[in-house]
Amino acid sequence: MRARGPAQLSRRMRQKQQQLAEAEQRESPSDAAWVPPREEPCLGAPLALGPQRSVYFSSPKDHPVRLGSDFFNQPAVPLAQALLGQVLVRQLPGGTELRGRIVETEAYLGPEDEAAHSRGGRQTPRNRSMFMKPGTLYVYIIYGMYFCMNISSQGDGACVLLRALEPLAGLEAMRQLRSTLRKGSVSRTLRDRELCSGPSKLCQALAIDRSFDQRDLARDEAVWLERGPPGPRKPDVVAAARVGIGRAGEWAHKPLRFYLRGSPWVSVADRAAEQDTAAQRACSEDFNCL
Repeated sequence: MRARGPAQLSRRMRQKQQQLAEAEQRESPSDAAWVPPREEPCLGAPLALGPQRSVYFSSPKDHPVRLGSDFFNQPAVPLAQALLGQVLVRQLPGGTELRGRIVETEAYLGPEDEAAHSRGGRQTPRNRSMFMKPGTLYVYIIYGMYFCMNISSQGDGACVLLRALEPLAGLEAMRQLRSTLRKGSVSRTLRDRELCSGPSKLCQALAIDRSFDQRDLARDEAVWLERGPPGPRKPDVVAAARVGIGRAGEWAHKPLRFYLRGSPWVSVADRAAEQDTAAQRACSEDFNCL
């Protein structure tokens, strides 16, 4: 084979380089769109959530806000009034949710209140929940067989008794629980308005017993409170004497029971108190009233 000279080799190398450059230009035209590099997913801390909602809801937009500790941190009377219209939720072990709108409450003001279990400032293992942080459940037994559910409020020994609910969801489960837990031989089917129209009735309907005592209503996994939907107008709240405290002297007559006027779900209506409340409201709206 004939040997090539240096000049010929140099010329051949330049031709090869030019051919490679032209081929690269054809494969990657200069006006091709630039594709940005693919970003890695962010693995940092999640963004802070908005208002606290029940941990059991998969879609926060579709469900009401779960009420937290701040809601319960108020004196007994304002809390008793604020509870009206809110929704109490009880999740049974199988996942069934029972819901009821609060329509009747009673306020117990602590050591000064002769009708309170904490009257005189006494503390016992039974009423310890009344002295715990606001929002703590105080569940006690009466007549050796029935339970009553209270929520502690601001102030040592003060709380609010839940007296009646309007059943909203899980009514058949409530009916079955009431029928199972009722004492005696009554076999008739309970009407809807009978399910939660009393403090012990609502405990039966929601399967609330002494094991719920001292639970935090703002954080518990089986029972909690949700903000009720707003109504078309401001609720008409009646202030009346509490029920079943005839031995409490002058405290038996103080208007510390609150309920929604006209609600068929309350335990008992006080017509005289309704008239007094209406008169006081009319007087407060009349600038000429003395």
